[in-house]
Amino acid sequence: MKILHVNHLLDPITGGGTAERTIQLTRFLIKQGAESAVLTLDIGGKIPSESELEGARIFKLTCLNHRYFLFITWPFRIRNLISQFDIVHLIGHWTMLNAAVALSCIRQGKPYIVCPAGALKTFGRSRWLKSLYDLVIGRRIVKYASGWVAITEAEKLDFANYGIQSDCVTVIPNGIDPDLYIAPSDSETIDLTHFGLTQQDSYLLFLGRLNTIKGPDLLLEAFIEIADKFPHLHLVLVGPDSGLLPSLQKLAKQSTAMGRIHFTGYLGGADKTHALRKALCLVIPSRNEAMSIVVLEAGICATPVIFTDNCGLDDFAKAGAGTMVSASVKSIRDGLIKSLSDLTSLQQSGEQLKNIVYEKFLWEQQAKRYYQYYQELLKNIK
Repeated sequence: MKILHVNHLLDPITGGGTAERTIQLTRFLIKQGAESAVLTLDIGGKIPSESELEGARIFKLTCLNHRYFLFITWPFRIRNLISQFDIVHLIGHWTMLNAAVALSCIRQGKPYIVCPAGALKTFGRSRWLKSLYDLVIGRRIVKYASGWVAITEAEKLDFANYGIQSDCVTVIPNGIDPDLYIAPSDSETIDLTHFGLTQQDSYLLFLGRLNTIKGPDLLLEAFIEIADKFPHLHLVLVGPDSGLLPSLQKLAKQSTAMGRIHFTGYLGGADKTHALRKALCLVIPSRNEAMSIVVLEAGICATPVIFTDNCGLDDFAKAGAGTMVSASVKSIRDGLIKSLSDLTSLQQSGEQLKNIVYEKFLWEQQAKRYYQYYQELLKNIK
């Protein structure tokens, strides 16, 4: 079976969890015996090599505009590329690349799958442009797909708004590769003193892009409010700036806890694993997210998690594998105080999270489900 994954961002710094999902799914489908490849844009300095994707081919188009992801390519290149594959998997939604590929698939009669990974909701910046995109092409992309994949049960409702009945949507969650999160040696990791921390300092960890949707501002305000109550606790915000860093730094400098608030920028590999394993707790303060991959990264490391009710993690909370709060400063503050006042229960929730992740959320398991799903779709089409 030949599968082409389409994602405009394959660089984990700019593409975040969606890029990570594409990378790992591609890797593990190849391990399943599929011939898997990726079509993307040439954005970012950390696009993985073909060897890092288990030999998967990577086709990169030249991006002309990094704000709207406009690209240029030779005439018929997309059409000729699609013709080489049995099925196409569109990841994300609001991009001209997805539109071009979907239209080519429709014209050729090539089956394609839509997995928006939470992107069907009109949220964040450029809402009017997203609405126009849907009016012109977005709804057609979803309507004429051969299959639809949600990463949580709740995301099925997003498809319903596009006219796709819930029983037509298959749920395949995000996954994690435990081999990428083995505890590193001290010589392999960052020196925390570089960021104003000692090896003995306890800290809360934020891991994600610094933008409004991810909610680091909510966490920062909540931390400032509890800083006096927990005078030895630090806050470490890990992730690339997506426009919010200046205002976060200004807020931090105005607080009495300024010396305990640290911005590291992007961390990957052993550095990220080290930050996760050393953290007292990971906080996911997102205002909107289908299913946060960082909760799985924390789980592999047995790191406790506090997350908002906008992260698609309700089942984790019900299983005692994390603390769920609303996306507000007050609720995050109260959740932090409650969790930090009972460290035994907090650590137990981290162990429960680890058990659930190993049981249900490894990429090896999810890739098998995808492979079977592709086979069923192709069989039904024939």
